[in-house]
Amino acid sequence: MKYIDSQKVKKRMGGRITRNTIAKGLFFFATLIGLFFLAALAYRILTQGIGNLDWEFLTGFTSYDPERAGILAGIVGSMWLMLVTGPVTVVLGVATAIYLEEYAKQGRLTRFIQINLQNLAGVPSIVFGLLGLTIFVYVLNIGEVVLAGGLTMALLVLPVIVVSSQEAIRSVPNSLRQASYAMGATKWQTIRRIVLPAAIPGILTGSILSLSRAIGETAPLLLVGASTAIFTLPSGIFDPYTAMPIQIYSWTQQPNPDFQAVASSGIIVILVFLLLMNSIAVIIRNKFSKRY
Repeated sequence: MKYIDSQKVKKRMGGRITRNTIAKGLFFFATLIGLFFLAALAYRILTQGIGNLDWEFLTGFTSYDPERAGILAGIVGSMWLMLVTGPVTVVLGVATAIYLEEYAKQGRLTRFIQINLQNLAGVPSIVFGLLGLTIFVYVLNIGEVVLAGGLTMALLVLPVIVVSSQEAIRSVPNSLRQASYAMGATKWQTIRRIVLPAAIPGILTGSILSLSRAIGETAPLLLVGASTAIFTLPSGIFDPYTAMPIQIYSWTQQPNPDFQAVASSGIIVILVFLLLMNSIAVIIRNKFSKRY
């Protein structure tokens, strides 16, 4: 038996423990930096905008007077956008993920599609705005309405939903599929009754987080014609609209410094919406994780 020098072992273990401690400290320091800037941003927004956040602000329209400006049109417009973006992206994204994971043969074409989907997930949002402007506003002549904005935002988040749905479907153990086939189920029955229920937590979490990104985007909506000032509420998908990020952006461009506080109030509103959507994603994930 080869002799083991206990001193060398202790020396090596001591070096590894030291490197582990240093790495842990660096990671903790990096986390503190992120939390510091997040806390500073939240403190500035809250202190600057909480004073203007009242019922009149939530139920009023935009105005050239900062004391009378409201965000109601932005709230309703953002909801209409999500009513268009949500169903389109979830249906198309999940269907694409099912085909790529369960039906498509693994070859060069499938790998090429998957690589490009992953690349599209990192493309700047302004590019999708230009694409939506070209296709929906000019080619299809839909106009600068809710439908064009919602479809443009669908293009933006669709790659993210496809990739997250693929990962959720891929995480389902293959033994569950084999057990379903052994019981005589068809491929579609296996997908519908076994794979999708088990993958629902990941699919819904990715979808809601993607829609949370969409609700905060500004550049694509500016390109497809979202109004910076509107005094009517959209009643359908073919009506003109605005959105919360658009109104916040327009307030920050006003020369009156009082509008900076109004913009901070708008940011608080949109942060509340994002927190609600993210909380729903966590609740859904936990609920279905316990069930399956």
